[in-house]
Amino acid sequence: MGYGMAYTVDLSKKTISKFEIKGEIISRYIGGRGVASRLLFEMVDADVNPLSERNVLIFSNGPLTGTSWPSASRIVISAKSPLSGGLGYSNVGGYFGAALRKAGVDILIITGRSDKPVYLYIQDENAEIRDASHIWGLGTYDAMKELRKELGKISAAVIGPAGENKVLFSAIIIDEGRAAARTGMGAVMGSKMLKAVVAAGTQSIETSESFIELSMRLFKKCVESGRAEMLSRYGTMSLIPGKQILGDLPSYNHRKGTFPTVDKLLPEVFYEKFKIKRRSCFLCPIGCGRLVKYENTFFEGLEYETIAALGPNCGVGEPADIVKLNFLCNMLGLDTISTGVTIAWAMECYEKGIITEEDTGGLKLKWGDTCVMEEIIEQIAYRREFGGKLSLGVVKAAEKFGLDSLAYAMAVKGVEIPMQQPRAVKMFGLGHATSNRGADHLYALPTICYPWLSKEAMRYLGLDETTLDEFCDVTNPKLKAKAVVFSENLSAVVDSLGVCKFPTVETYIITPEELAEGYSYIAGFKIDIKDLLRVGERIVNLERIFNMRMGFTGKMDTLPERFMSQPLPDGKAKGSIVELDQMLSEYYKERGWYKGIPCKNKIKELELPNHSHRLNFS
Repeated sequence: MGYGMAYTVDLSKKTISKFEIKGEIISRYIGGRGVASRLLFEMVDADVNPLSERNVLIFSNGPLTGTSWPSASRIVISAKSPLSGGLGYSNVGGYFGAALRKAGVDILIITGRSDKPVYLYIQDENAEIRDASHIWGLGTYDAMKELRKELGKISAAVIGPAGENKVLFSAIIIDEGRAAARTGMGAVMGSKMLKAVVAAGTQSIETSESFIELSMRLFKKCVESGRAEMLSRYGTMSLIPGKQILGDLPSYNHRKGTFPTVDKLLPEVFYEKFKIKRRSCFLCPIGCGRLVKYENTFFEGLEYETIAALGPNCGVGEPADIVKLNFLCNMLGLDTISTGVTIAWAMECYEKGIITEEDTGGLKLKWGDTCVMEEIIEQIAYRREFGGKLSLGVVKAAEKFGLDSLAYAMAVKGVEIPMQQPRAVKMFGLGHATSNRGADHLYALPTICYPWLSKEAMRYLGLDETTLDEFCDVTNPKLKAKAVVFSENLSAVVDSLGVCKFPTVETYIITPEELAEGYSYIAGFKIDIKDLLRVGERIVNLERIFNMRMGFTGKMDTLPERFMSQPLPDGKAKGSIVELDQMLSEYYKERGWYKGIPCKNKIKELELPNHSHRLNFS
């Protein structure tokens, strides 16, 4: 079983067909995110309403997904985003991507809209559209239980009430709680009346002996490396202590970078208070996932972004409250980052008198009030009362309350900012601004700036001892553009191969050269690191052009004014602001762009689609 088999499901016509993705597209975009973005470019015009039947929803595995490669569990789910109006995708691990590939489907393209609730069942190259009336309206966990009762051993991508009600930041939940959360892919799925995509695959994915030997060697390397030790022990919550020291733990709607009762939120405290099990994605040697017991249900959660977004960023400091809010978001099918950021905005606006009790229906939006947060989260998921306004996302909600409230909306390109404090870690500030899917710590993931990766910085970015100190000072804006461009290109490759960022872009346990070697065995011809990074650059540029076609401009490569004019009040980075103009100028120069727009020569150099001439380059 090779790579490139695509299934197209037209929910309006209730037809299913299959075809092979052209080799030329695979050679230029690899698979996963790259091929998904190329298909979006072909299939979605500027006038397509993201929640209409004309939008497409693409589930795209990479050529390494489901193979013996360590941490090759990732699948990209892509569409025109209802939150930003531009490029939308979520990248998720677990077992679903591998199960879909083992069922014979590399790429799944869903078009149209069903006239009743349905789910898609795929078992060993047989695909069926089935009635989902009995699970429509259920939370994600109950829906998953019903599907397992009905079908046995499966893996599934499911939406909850938030997706059914087309909340603009609704998530798609995988199995016990892995979340494809960002940019509102759950809303697109709900708009198509599609409750779930279910995979039950038993086929093997054939690879060469050389590929398997390399995979085994790298698996051992990941296990023995100390770089992922804390991720294995505590998951991403292990980041909390270091972020508190630096001032990189957003609190009170990103006003601050530390939290006064952070001692209650340390990993050891969560482990003392709750029954927590380590959970690995498909063939992952790191195992950063955590299964947490709540109300007799084990759910997957408690990673750093969720803890910070629903915790300190909303003034919440009790572990039990965060666990409950996490479970509620997963059950309803909501992006925890966008949920936390949107509620934090409402709390700050309430504090400043911009939003009143008359607006909230009597709710008092006080920092840290989790009872009120629970009520708001329910309202958001069902798009009722005050939560109905928040269900549009922080920018569209702010537009309803007037320009004064926009100053407190922490978002880029309509997408809520994750849990980095841009004033403390300048490379993440730049990365949020330039990301083509809106504010996003993973679009680049420029961890190469941290001192513990200084050897990699010298190796891949050509730095020497004279520039290394400036580069590794994360509060210094110098040379951060070089890091973001390189990391964006490498991340695009990793997302397209179908592997996780933790052993690759996050830690460099698996090097870019090893990625190139592994993909060479799959592709059947030699590919080097330069070839791979050129593919990554092509993908980033294609996604930029797609956004331009949707009406985006370079002026949207920006950050909320708070980060650029109000010095950080606390932490080691106290007094810092984001020097965005300086970094953007260097970034555009590195990219070969003019004011955020790829130049014609760059488009020609990267052999991007010839109908990019439809764009206005003036």
